[in-house]
Amino acid sequence: MFTIITGAQFGDEGKGKIVDLMSGEYDVVVRFQGGDNAGHTVKVGEDVYKLHLIPSGFLLDSRVLIGPGTVMNPEVLAREMDMLAEGGIELGPGKLGVDAKTSIIMPYHIELDGLRESLRTEKIGTTKRGIGFAYIDKVARDEVRMSDIVDRDKFLQRLAELAPQKEVAIKELGGDPSMVMDKNLIDKYLKLGERFAPYITDVSYEVNKALDEGKNVLAEGAQGTHLDVIHGTQKFVTSSSTVAGSACANIGVGPTRVDSVLGIVKAYITRVGEGPLPTELIDEVGQQIQQVGREFGTTTGRSRRCGWFDLPLLKKAIYLNGYTSIALTKLDVLSDIDPIRVCVSYELGGRTVAYPPEDTSELAGCKPVYEDLAGWQSDLTGVKEFNDLPQAAKDYVLYLENKMGVPIEYISVGPAREQTFKK
Repeated sequence: MFTIITGAQFGDEGKGKIVDLMSGEYDVVVRFQGGDNAGHTVKVGEDVYKLHLIPSGFLLDSRVLIGPGTVMNPEVLAREMDMLAEGGIELGPGKLGVDAKTSIIMPYHIELDGLRESLRTEKIGTTKRGIGFAYIDKVARDEVRMSDIVDRDKFLQRLAELAPQKEVAIKELGGDPSMVMDKNLIDKYLKLGERFAPYITDVSYEVNKALDEGKNVLAEGAQGTHLDVIHGTQKFVTSSSTVAGSACANIGVGPTRVDSVLGIVKAYITRVGEGPLPTELIDEVGQQIQQVGREFGTTTGRSRRCGWFDLPLLKKAIYLNGYTSIALTKLDVLSDIDPIRVCVSYELGGRTVAYPPEDTSELAGCKPVYEDLAGWQSDLTGVKEFNDLPQAAKDYVLYLENKMGVPIEYISVGPAREQTFKK
């Protein structure tokens, strides 16, 4: 069985938690795009793991893989592995694999990212971790790959080829070009290459072979649908394709092998950084959702903007991903809010539209049209099954399910693994 999981909103929907919950049923969990600009938090008992690269299935028996569609900062990966080792979780080459074709985020990518963002008159909201510039090099065929940093001569030769253009680019943006060939940075990457050499694998081959053997594979995306570089709210998007179809291309698996696609959806909506958010709440309710939901970025610590559930954006996510089921997270955060509002359409230029406009500036001008539902005052964090939810909470879930036209398979009422149940 081959399952793909993606976020249906702007990221931060709780994918890591759901992957952790499901990974016990899967033999292989593979990350298929993005870099360490995305973060996920996994909570098991009193242990909390905040990760950016390692797929969530590391806690159970799954083999975890980083696919060639990702861009990877090896220093970040090393830090994550060291952090887990301190907690008694060792990720050896039998547990973790990194594709030889994975693009490496170089120090000059991070430098260029910060310099470019500082010069923008209209900020994108980049995490300044070099993700976009690493993807630019991938498309331009100027990337450094995982297979390069594990071979000293190959790595130095590749750097010598790329250094002149990177030095010019940094100088033009007002930076110090000498950092490109900084000996300390080069030595650091060579040592990282030595460390990760045993972890190199062919992810496409591993995944296809696992499927041939009847094993279960879970593909985990980063960020969310509306941050997709093609279909998202351009230019306030990430640098990779975040929708389900990209899992096949980025891992190297044919689309006929996909069995199910699970969308992760918050019971409301959040967004980090710039870009349109039609249902954004700039009031006490928005502050309550932010505080109760602990809506602060795993990667940046930035406050997330919060808003009511946006059905038009969700309908687009369903079309883009082909979801076969939904996991609804953070239902507990909406307790003690009455009424609870759901955006069912927009007013735009004197007309009502039920689907988001293509142009980002038009989406920014959309005024939400709401339907109100009754709230509930009960604490949901101890609920273990759907029938134990208060009636108003059940009505909200069933209302969303009916409007989305996709079955809700999982409901989450807290950060811990045991606080998620099947509907």
